[in-house]
Amino acid sequence: MSLSNVPDGNEAGGLTREMENAWRVITAAERVLVLTHANPDADAIASACALDDALRARGQVAVPVVGDGVLPGDLRFIPGSARLTDPATLRIQDFDLLLLVDCAEPQRLGPLYQQHPEWFNGERPLVNIDHHVTNARFGVAHIVDPNAAASCEVLTLLFETVGAPIGPQLATALAAGIYGDTLGLQTPSTTSRTMRIAADLLDRGADTLAIVDNLFRLKPFSTIKLWGQVLDRAERLGDLIWTEITPAMLAASGAVPAEGEGIVNFIAGCAEAHLAVLFYLREDGWRVSLRSITDIDVSQLARHWGGGGHSRAAGCTLTGGVEVRDAFLNELAAMVAALVHAPAPAE
Repeated sequence: MSLSNVPDGNEAGGLTREMENAWRVITAAERVLVLTHANPDADAIASACALDDALRARGQVAVPVVGDGVLPGDLRFIPGSARLTDPATLRIQDFDLLLLVDCAEPQRLGPLYQQHPEWFNGERPLVNIDHHVTNARFGVAHIVDPNAAASCEVLTLLFETVGAPIGPQLATALAAGIYGDTLGLQTPSTTSRTMRIAADLLDRGADTLAIVDNLFRLKPFSTIKLWGQVLDRAERLGDLIWTEITPAMLAASGAVPAEGEGIVNFIAGCAEAHLAVLFYLREDGWRVSLRSITDIDVSQLARHWGGGGHSRAAGCTLTGGVEVRDAFLNELAAMVAALVHAPAPAE
């Protein structure tokens, strides 16, 4: 089935118009800096690599970069990931277009944004491709589809719409992003369109065996050691379950922060909880990941603390120490309890 025949869910072809407009801006550039968020997951890395692949095939110069410069070891299988560039070596004057992907706001670039906020002041055009519902649709052009399960789903539709060829390596990268964000086509965000796209990518040569092995089966010893510590730290507070990753845990296990990304999805399966919270302790406070497998919209909860994301996966940041973490937990637990135990509406 051609992806061009898959409904986009947008009225009057709005998504198609966004794609055509953004592609005109992208293809008019000679040198493109492709950026994705810090603490990258599979969708982030795969999206940056996929855009790099597609633009290089057109003869454009593309440089893919992760906001914190860290490529998690379990994502090195994604085709093109070896070309990811150290952000410390970048000179903004070498590029005439910024392309942010899987990034609801430039601040999600983390260290790169903190070191170079002036890059995003509008002097250079910026194109924004994403699937997060909280994306503010910034940039001179954007492609934002909250109905998509992953940014790689958006990119697959884009490439099909503009006629960009999708060979086996590009198909593998795109499928990796989709599988990563849907936990293997299992999350509520997985639609029939998502599945048709995944099937089409398989027909185009996507190596789904390598994807499943690397994302869900194979774990380095450092990850296993880290998970053991973090799961042992888990506690329940009312209707939520939480745990944390600290620098001491990372040092003891030899892991990097990205190796803990799957933990919050794992603990979200706790039968006695309605929401899962994972804290990452940083020098300035906490990065917080929220997950729910019930009907609780965690993106709305995250917005209370200036964050955002999806209805079942969201996050925010907190400044401060343990007392700030505990205050957050107590307030969040009260909010969740109010949602879970609200009286049924009168008939």
